[in-house]
Amino acid sequence: MDSILVTGNGPLSGQIPIAGAKNACLTLMPATLLSEEPLTLTNAPRLSDIKTMTELLQSLGAEVSSLQEGQVLAMSSHDLTSHTADYEIVRKMRASNLVLGPMLARLGQAVVSLPGGCAIGARPMDLHVEGLEALGAEIDLKDGYLHAKAPGGLKGAVHEMRFASVGATENIVMAATLAKGTTVLKNAAREPEIVDLVECLRKMGAQISGEGSSTIEIQGVDRLHGATHQVVTDRIELGTYMLAPAICGGEVELLGGRMRLVDSFAAKLDAAGIDVTETEKGLKVARKNGRVRSVDVVTEPFPGFPTDLQAQMMALMCTAEGTSVLEERIFENRFMHAPELVRMGANIEVHGGTATVTGVERLKGAPVMATDLRASVSLILAGLAAEGETTVSRVYHLDRGYEHVVRKLEGVGAKIERIKGQ
Repeated sequence: MDSILVTGNGPLSGQIPIAGAKNACLTLMPATLLSEEPLTLTNAPRLSDIKTMTELLQSLGAEVSSLQEGQVLAMSSHDLTSHTADYEIVRKMRASNLVLGPMLARLGQAVVSLPGGCAIGARPMDLHVEGLEALGAEIDLKDGYLHAKAPGGLKGAVHEMRFASVGATENIVMAATLAKGTTVLKNAAREPEIVDLVECLRKMGAQISGEGSSTIEIQGVDRLHGATHQVVTDRIELGTYMLAPAICGGEVELLGGRMRLVDSFAAKLDAAGIDVTETEKGLKVARKNGRVRSVDVVTEPFPGFPTDLQAQMMALMCTAEGTSVLEERIFENRFMHAPELVRMGANIEVHGGTATVTGVERLKGAPVMATDLRASVSLILAGLAAEGETTVSRVYHLDRGYEHVVRKLEGVGAKIERIKGQ
């Protein structure tokens, strides 16, 4: 099993190109199921999760070709052969459930495994189900699979979600594009990935308004056509690499970055003593004079502070001056990286959904283990600022969400290498 060796090496300098958004691409790919005509995505990230979604779409009979070294995905669903998303593929990645809405809308039926084989209540598939049932779907849970059908087709409705779930918003919006009549989705999620999805669907002929707000209106159409769409910049990768010069010092320009994608995050960096400025090519980040200041963080749905940047922000706070409190309100069990940071000399106390971090002068390198995608990169960031060597194991998580981490950080002066497993 591969690991990553990081050696603290001082300030960083240079440019890092930011890839297309993983979470946007994983949502855009199932949109191909809505039309018989081709859908082409450019600026696609080259990640293992994209390969998993490719495998799932191909299992349904869709054609998916990876072009230009993986940065272009050419897809066609003109001849679907199955409406069942099998557990063996779905278990690898939660975003697989996003085939539910499109298949139900176009085929009138879908059988989709629950992610990880869990009950609906254990993870919020109930929000997806409630929204699709509001459109007239009949959905039953049998043997770990959602069996959905809409014999007379889906019908527009007014539906208010109990929680602004990103995945449920995406599934319901895609399904509603082919429903009869008008759908009004209230308390919708507002993330840039949803705006990107709507822009793509609009290119395919969908009639949608209100994206980026809490109310989205969809006027159903009879059919959607093909389109070409560029995947939006990955705001989580952007935020992650913004933290590299914040932790190590120096100045780095993030190519393709835009402030509108990371407003709330950039505001916290500013409060901590980090300069973030927009340039013609992206965002430039530099640490101001002196030690980083502690700031409190509460994760919230967009446009609030992203839960997917909480672990990385904790790494920064480990050496900040003072004490910071990080409150996680989106996901449970999202402080599994804290014990690993403590192994590096961090002072962290976790109580339920709150972590209290008292900054120390310097972290020390240590062998640590990645527990999930964002935790893995937070340990790499901590290693960049630590004294000595840090070995991060179980980095297969990293490949799900970050392409060429070693190459990108090496390019700005970090001392980092990937060690192949035996």
